[in-house]
Amino acid sequence: MGKTELYSLYKAFLDCICICLPRGSDEAAGNNERDTESGHLIYRSGDVLENRYEIMDTLGEGTFGKVVQCLDHGRGGSQVALKIIKNLEKYREAAKLEINVLEKIIKEDVNNKYHCVQMLDWFNYYGHVCISFELLSLSTFDFQKANNFLPYPIHQIRHMAHQICHAVCFLHDNKLTHTDLKPENILFVNSDFTLVYNPEKKCNERRVNDTTVRLVDFGSATFDHEHHSTVISTRHYRAPEVILELGWSHPCDVWSIGCILFEYYEGFTLFQTHDNKEHLAMMESILGPIPQRMIQKSRKQKYFHRGRLDWNECSKAGRYVKAKCKPLRKYLLSHGTEHHHFFNLLEKMLEFEPSKRITLASALIHPFFTYQPRTQVWRNSYEMSR
Repeated sequence: MGKTELYSLYKAFLDCICICLPRGSDEAAGNNERDTESGHLIYRSGDVLENRYEIMDTLGEGTFGKVVQCLDHGRGGSQVALKIIKNLEKYREAAKLEINVLEKIIKEDVNNKYHCVQMLDWFNYYGHVCISFELLSLSTFDFQKANNFLPYPIHQIRHMAHQICHAVCFLHDNKLTHTDLKPENILFVNSDFTLVYNPEKKCNERRVNDTTVRLVDFGSATFDHEHHSTVISTRHYRAPEVILELGWSHPCDVWSIGCILFEYYEGFTLFQTHDNKEHLAMMESILGPIPQRMIQKSRKQKYFHRGRLDWNECSKAGRYVKAKCKPLRKYLLSHGTEHHHFFNLLEKMLEFEPSKRITLASALIHPFFTYQPRTQVWRNSYEMSR
């Protein structure tokens, strides 16, 4: 894998900083010769941190610091991704909640069977928090982008979807909501691929050899008892209850997964917009009217008039939505049984009412996962995976 691919892969990690150190425990950024003025650690290839982590290359850089590829001599020279956080206290203070999440994952998933990336180690290096993770591969978004946004095959979607649902169900069982699920935060363990000729597109396409994935970036993960921010999730994967400020919980993750799976299936984003009202209009075009109960209880009455979305279909934005969106079932690429099962699952995940939205425990026993078309045998794949 090239350096450019690895750079995009680990950018998602940079927003999940994971520790809080005591005040006054380290030197101020820029006041010592180890740091740049912006607080980054100065290092070179071949440097060894803590007599253990040998820096090989820089994988990425972000707001909170840098990610480097290292040889971990404490683990027999295995390759790891090491996040080196800026020597700035505001980032350490902001990291307290995430370290709790990562430690909770380690505690509750000792055998690493729930598909969440696990923190291997952390330490303080002259005021820089350093966190090591297993070295993963491309995100599901970056792979699809490199593949000209061609859809994933339905059988690969099934495997990836099962792992994603399993991982997020595990979080929900532990009273956590991820709040930022998107294709960029789902990484392949190995993104090696085979070129396969696509007769419909009349071109070669990349077919990933192994669809094993890991869920990453717990920087926004929130425990049930913690303060819930008003705005969460990346725009395209944001649930209607968040836009309408009705409060949110675990079901908002389920909505995001529905959007992600649609994107895997079609190769494009379901809700391609950056405006709240337009977003709601798209939802209505694809999924039907927003329930009256949600409209009546919403704090965003400015989006509505007389109990209906205040939307002009003849406006430029209205014409855009009309051209861009159609009822969900119109997006079917095949009328095979597994495709219909898939869209039935999407409909349940993209239910407007959070209380009526399918839970992930129920999703894992949905026919999309349990029905095997070749043998016509039904099985409980969720139980098999536990």
